[in-house]
Amino acid sequence: MQNVVERVLNLLIYLLESPVPVTADEVRQTVLGYGDQTDDAFHRMFERDKELLRNLGVPLERQALDVWEVDYGYVVDPEKYAIPDPRLTEEEKVALSVAARMVRLGGTNAGLEGLLKLGGAERGVGIEPLGADLGAEASVLGDLFLAVTERRRLRFTYHDAERRLDPYGLGHRRGHWYVVGETKDGERVYRVDRISKLEVGDEPDAFKRPRSFDVRSAMSNNPWEAGTDELVTAKVRFDPEVSWWAGRTLGVEVPEGAGLEHEVPVANRDAFIGWVLSFGDAAEVLGPQDLRQDIKERVDAALESSG
Repeated sequence: MQNVVERVLNLLIYLLESPVPVTADEVRQTVLGYGDQTDDAFHRMFERDKELLRNLGVPLERQALDVWEVDYGYVVDPEKYAIPDPRLTEEEKVALSVAARMVRLGGTNAGLEGLLKLGGAERGVGIEPLGADLGAEASVLGDLFLAVTERRRLRFTYHDAERRLDPYGLGHRRGHWYVVGETKDGERVYRVDRISKLEVGDEPDAFKRPRSFDVRSAMSNNPWEAGTDELVTAKVRFDPEVSWWAGRTLGVEVPEGAGLEHEVPVANRDAFIGWVLSFGDAAEVLGPQDLRQDIKERVDAALESSG
């Protein structure tokens, strides 16, 4: 079955890529999986594969190669094969984006590529997925859960510095896990996938968790507010076409058709930059300058890798 699937996919790709109709002989000589067959076996196989493609909805057509209609070839028109533009509204793109990003396995997100083909990721929600990325973080989540439940102290490296933490709880926000706890400098939140060299203390009940502690209250509603980067206040401008969604995210009332200029506290630069970039050119960080430079470098790197 695997050989059949590979052969049919190879045939479909060949037909889509060919600018002119191709003959059965050209298929036999070019497409992997046909060349080692006898004449009869090839023709039976080719007929079955053509029928399979048509049953799958592929617009496979047989066309004459000349005006005398002596020789014929096969073609798949990419325009006919492509799905029609669904003309999604901004609200529908938001709903699709949420659904596409709910599941993320092994650190990858397959849903966004399809969403881009349907008209692009909606602006304003942020590129980071909403689902738990268990593939990237599962290796340490078990140890952190043990430390939280048995109240064992932690030691780990974070941003190239050694940290010590009394872990009070684990929380999840926009595709990433965070551990919340007490340090010598007060309560802190750390993103799990950035923790390295984790060591869990041997002693259980090494600290007491406050009765009033609530991990949901300890973590900010917006992921860029939960972090250990140096806290800065970013000033951001949003164009009118996206300000409604930015205002909803930030908890700000925006008059219909108006733009928005707002100050945002940022303690997690990566999360903030991902969120701002999701608006495309409809949002601009006005300051501080070093944050603007970080965004420019992120965009330049993305353009370089794509082209």
